Amino acid sequence: MRSSELPSSEYNPFYHTYILALDNVGLMEELHHGKKLFLALLDDIPKEKLEYAYAKGKWTLAEVLLHIIDAERVFQYRALRFARNDKTPLPGFDQDVYVPHSNASKRTMEDIKEEYMAVRQSTILLFNSFDDEALQRLGVSSGSPLSVRATGFIISGHQAHHLKIIRERYL
Repeated sequence: MRSSELPSSEYNPFYHTYILALDNVGLMEELHHGKKLFLALLDDIPKEKLEYAYAKGKWTLAEVLLHIIDAERVFQYRALRFARNDKTPLPGFDQDVYVPHSNASKRTMEDIKEEYMAVRQSTILLFNSFDDEALQRLGVSSGSPLSVRATGFIISGHQAHHLKIIRERYL
């Protein structure tokens, strides 16, 4: 299945922006492609930019990068639970609570890059292990249906969304 074919009934309308951030892509190809794009972007960011925020009250670049990683971990967990047919409804997460506790100001580009590579490789291995039946399973997250495959596209689209913002406002 391609991202443009994903039924909107498989995810909360809040995530539609992330699905639209993707071209008409396959899930696994986009997880690999997104990894290359993210790592290339990290290689182009000067270290002094990590503490830069484009406006007062906005996250620093390091906080945005760690937010991308944190969100991917949260969505991995949701995908695992739903793929294993766990029907327990999952709550949302408040990104604004996570970010101040990410220790972003103490992180280096090298360890952000290392952490991202580990998390994305884990995502790739996880989604590669799912068969078609598992990818179509639904769970409930933040009070709405969410399929395993939608979760993967959301991971990719969330990253694409933030990469666009980074290019436009931080670099």
